[in-house]
Amino acid sequence: MKLKIDEKGNVVVQDGKPVYVKDDGTEIAFDVMGTTQTISRLNAEAKGHRERAEAAEGKLKTFEGIEDPEAARKALGTVANLDAKKLIDAGEAEKVRAEITKAFEAKLADASAQAETLKSQLYGQMVGGAFSRSKFVADKLAIPADLVEARFGKHFAVKDGKVIATDANGNTIYSPANPGEPADFDEALTHLVNAYPQKDQILKGSGAGGGGAGGGGSGGAGGQPKGNFGGTRAERTAAIAAKFDLPAT
Repeated sequence: MKLKIDEKGNVVVQDGKPVYVKDDGTEIAFDVMGTTQTISRLNAEAKGHRERAEAAEGKLKTFEGIEDPEAARKALGTVANLDAKKLIDAGEAEKVRAEITKAFEAKLADASAQAETLKSQLYGQMVGGAFSRSKFVADKLAIPADLVEARFGKHFAVKDGKVIATDANGNTIYSPANPGEPADFDEALTHLVNAYPQKDQILKGSGAGGGGAGGGGSGGAGGQPKGNFGGTRAERTAAIAAKFDLPAT
């Protein structure tokens, strides 16, 4: 591309712009000032792009070795949330742990107390009820059910919803009628009474009663007997309780 020259050797100008003839013969008025300004603007833009690229590269070096940008972003967000207002200092953390422990222990104690209450109620209903309903107690023993329970109740427990009895050695008492099966209540109580050294004193018709039976034990001042084995039910109860150190009713 070259300048267009007239017949006088002067540069041809169009609208104040020199005219150039391209290699293919076409002519173009070249805006030198506009082109210069454009070049300056593009150079400035290029410089800005280069500076931004260099700055970005500098920041990226900070994250060298990080393969997962999303995970890094989440981690940064987590760290950003760990400011002084959201962190619990060592003293506060210990206080919080103590409060949590205290609340847990209180709930545990309450649950344990409720469990013991339910256990006691279950024992009273199943074991205490078994003594009061026992045919063996009613037919064979000369003392009331509550005193029988006071003496032998420690041998009975509720396991898996059933009343199970153990002997003096802690061994399960098995049924003589159904070998291999735990004894039912009256079977177990019969076994325990038969093994009781003073059974003759509590069995009916074995000398525990009768008009000639003396007092079950001496009283306090004055030596008055506590109850009467040959008297009323209340007197017999008092006599048995005194003799065998059972709780009085």
